[in-house]
Amino acid sequence: MTDSLKLGFSGPTVCRLTGVTYRQLDYWARTGLVTPSITPARGSGSKRRYSYSDVLEVKVIKSLLNSGVSLARARQAVECLRGSLGADLASSSLVLSDAGSVLARDDGDLVDLLRGGQGVFNIVPLANVVAELTTTIRQEQLATSEKEHRSA
Repeated sequence: MTDSLKLGFSGPTVCRLTGVTYRQLDYWARTGLVTPSITPARGSGSKRRYSYSDVLEVKVIKSLLNSGVSLARARQAVECLRGSLGADLASSSLVLSDAGSVLARDDGDLVDLLRGGQGVFNIVPLANVVAELTTTIRQEQLATSEKEHRSA
């Protein structure tokens, strides 16, 4: 496990990795959508530290918002994913419709996330979200390593 995965990620780093603004991330932390699990905020000026799982949740939420899902619906879907589904996000897809959301696992299982009905589906493959986040983290680590090497 790399140091950044053990130590977690700062708010500004999470923003660079996921494409959300700091204002969004702060709002999501204050409203409990994604709270930093390594170091939560403890008053004004404290530094939040997010785990890899937290960053992945932020990336999933951002992907849902980019695909046209409302923040309220994204919140519902993420809360269901967090539950006891034991979902391997890298091998799953979210199937979203106007009436509900289903988690499609690569073994063919479908899990109704919001107990919805029929509708036009929008599929968000989560493997792409996981792969994109992993690549972005590696690029961030390389850039940081190069900066440290140049300043030494």
